[in-house]
Amino acid sequence: MKEKLVFSFLVVLTTGLMGSSFVVAKIGLTYISPLLLAGLRFVIAGCIMLLFVRLFKRKQPANKGEWGKLILIGAIQTAGVMGSIFLSLRTITSGESAILTFMNPLLVVLIGTLALGIRYRVVQWTGVLLGFAGVFIAMGSHLTIEIGTFLGFLSAVFWSVGTLIIKKWGGLFDIWVMTAYQMFFGGLILLVGSVFLETSRLVINSSSILILLWLAIPASIIQFTVWFYLLQKGDSGKVSAFLFLAPLFGILFGWLVLGEQLGLPLLIGGSLIFAGIFLVNWPEKQLAEEAAA
Repeated sequence: MKEKLVFSFLVVLTTGLMGSSFVVAKIGLTYISPLLLAGLRFVIAGCIMLLFVRLFKRKQPANKGEWGKLILIGAIQTAGVMGSIFLSLRTITSGESAILTFMNPLLVVLIGTLALGIRYRVVQWTGVLLGFAGVFIAMGSHLTIEIGTFLGFLSAVFWSVGTLIIKKWGGLFDIWVMTAYQMFFGGLILLVGSVFLETSRLVINSSSILILLWLAIPASIIQFTVWFYLLQKGDSGKVSAFLFLAPLFGILFGWLVLGEQLGLPLLIGGSLIFAGIFLVNWPEKQLAEEAAA
């Protein structure tokens, strides 16, 4: 019983931190331009994690090829995903951005099938159909589609591609080393992007410093650490199914903190997307047990 309570608490903690980052980032845009904010977040988080992986002497990349793979993972999984998210928050709500971003498990099925020839189960394709129906209801119900809508969807595309790349190359690296370097390299790429792609703006005060620290430590380092711990201790399929809680927290925090309007289409569409994500991540072992029963 105690272990289940601890597991439940950690699931709520990590998905809550995931969801909170959308709201905190939107507030942060008041003080810092999007790419600069994202870049500073991950350079700080990456440096702290690199300090720990060096301190505990975790296995480092062995050759130029492995370094190149880590840079590419950082470019896609951190710079691509987070750059798109932070830019999307300029024109859409944190709840909408969260919903679009966490469509990535649905896109993993599509891209994995088309590009890599991976075969998925009927229940996963059912989840994909439900998820895209939810997006149509939640976003297609709006009279105008903002540029942030496209950027939010683009973040999900980057995340799904990054997921498939990590699935292919992840076994080459210590998981903590890969996470630290992907955040650090991705953060550097975002900082370079800030120099060339936006008019950088940085207001330094107590609020902007607290926002940066929250995004870098609780919403990045602690969130990643707890998530990887759960994946190691529990069934990865069952744990991944709880990802649907993250956009739910994003919507709730946006409503509570920023006063964002929920609206019936967003609630209905969001519910279908959550159901789709849950089905996509439905563990195969559980299906086999049900069939046997």
